[in-house]
Amino acid sequence: MVDGRKPGDGTSGVAHATPIRDRYAEHLPDGFPPPSPIPLLVRRVFQLEQRFERRLAAALDVNTTDLSAMEHLMERGPMTPSELATRLEMSTAATTHVIDRLVAVGHVERHPHPVDRRKITVTPAPASVRRAFEELSPMIAGVGDVAATYTAEEQAIIAGFLTGIADLYRELVEEESSTS
Repeated sequence: MVDGRKPGDGTSGVAHATPIRDRYAEHLPDGFPPPSPIPLLVRRVFQLEQRFERRLAAALDVNTTDLSAMEHLMERGPMTPSELATRLEMSTAATTHVIDRLVAVGHVERHPHPVDRRKITVTPAPASVRRAFEELSPMIAGVGDVAATYTAEEQAIIAGFLTGIADLYRELVEEESSTS
């Protein structure tokens, strides 16, 4: 909280968005939504999240593709290389290279599959998980601190809004996947 104001009451980082819109007004399709700070702020959060991901990848000595593989493994648990390839939307050959790089730097381990001895599973290394959470904890705590400045009712509204945004993106991504 700054000067008794809730986070976000100050500058939003979208001050330059309207001139860009004006610059391209003639190229916008008919019926394009009028300017609103919310879509611009959502876009700004996504841009900052991408920068944060690059910083996190650098801190863990991996590239962003390898970081994405680590995130999937940390969120979902052990996977076969083909399951990981599906999550990454990559070929199994390319995913094998990702796994090889992550094994080489100690971020993941290969283990025999618990049921099918012809397969292996890929598991995040415990020390790597700890290191990733050390890097993530300031952001996680910061989001919690911002959320704590809102009432439970306001948090429910914000959670509903963010769920709606996530659902929209999921729908658009799935729609794209079904047409490609």
